[in-house]
Amino acid sequence: MGIGGIGIWQLLIILLIVVMLFGTKKLRTLGSDLGGALRGFRSAMKDDDAETKDEIEDQTATAGAETVGAASESAENK
Repeated sequence: MGIGGIGIWQLLIILLIVVMLFGTKKLRTLGSDLGGALRGFRSAMKDDDAETKDEIEDQTATAGAETVGAASESAENK
């Protein structure tokens, strides 16, 4: 048994039909286009993660500075 109850011979027949319909050049182009799209998606996700991390660090630093400023003001008022 192969994938999902489909045997190896059925998979080979399906592959042969796909190659006959689209041709090897078209399939190669489709594969490279799909690979480029995945690469672009991954780089966009990494960029977004880096931007989010930078924003969180900036917010944490700002909140920390405000906390220090509020603590020094309360110490001055006492």
